[in-house]
Amino acid sequence: MNISNKTKGIVCIIISSLSFGVMNIFIRLSGDLPSIQKSFFRNSVALLFSLCFIVKDKVPLRIIPGTLRYLLIRAVCGTFAILANFYAVDHLVLADASMLNKMSPFFAVIFSCLLLKEKVSFLQGGSVVLAFLGSMLVVKPTFSNLDIGASLFGLAGGMLAGLAYTTVRVMGHKGVKGSFIVGFFSLFSTLVALPFFVLDYHPMSGRQLLYLIFAGAFAASGQFGITAAYSYAPAREISVYDYSQILFSAIIGFFFFNQKPDIYSWVGYFVICSTAVGMFVYDNRKIQQNHYESL
Repeated sequence: MNISNKTKGIVCIIISSLSFGVMNIFIRLSGDLPSIQKSFFRNSVALLFSLCFIVKDKVPLRIIPGTLRYLLIRAVCGTFAILANFYAVDHLVLADASMLNKMSPFFAVIFSCLLLKEKVSFLQGGSVVLAFLGSMLVVKPTFSNLDIGASLFGLAGGMLAGLAYTTVRVMGHKGVKGSFIVGFFSLFSTLVALPFFVLDYHPMSGRQLLYLIFAGAFAASGQFGITAAYSYAPAREISVYDYSQILFSAIIGFFFFNQKPDIYSWVGYFVICSTAVGMFVYDNRKIQQNHYESL
């Protein structure tokens, strides 16, 4: 059975969302450590995983002509997106920081339209906006109580992540392997965090170290998933499924931290799920219609 690239992209982005949700468990369980220290482990473990895949798949360690600028944009934007998100998490209510980070799919669609000239239909654009509004019902941000600086950092993190994911699709078209993209980004991020990690190192227990290693492993899984997803399909077709992380976070929060969603959250879950299903049905009908018209 042949599986379409779009279906592969959807599966990859859902796996990525679940992986990042599990990563948040271990980040939270690791306790009161500096964000830069957590970021260092997140990126260094992801680097080790990417190197294993590079060796296994015998991926050449060379930069394909015309892709260096996209690799750098991916690395720089991705690195600062992580740091901005960690800063927001450290200074804001976690739900508010998560909402700001979930702006990334919205920005991915915008950047894909502006930079890649990908056409976005009214229904596709509206679906992404509707899913975003659903996520706001889930996290219920209280902007009046937020520190404006941390809020801007969180919003910038979501925007930079959206731009980073857009470059992944460009590099996928140019033949850059996902493991190479993740490896380049992870190496860059690790080197950026290394000086701060050394100068502001906080002693850790064996359990904290283990939690951060697991956090890095699931971050690597999430990174490979999101890289593969945007390589397979345009952001306008799959970005809405990235909001599944909110559903996973709700389930994880209930079972691990006894967090119980209120009625607004359940309404948000319904909006997100129904939007994703509606988008999937619409796109498949459109593909079938175009197929029949070409016969």
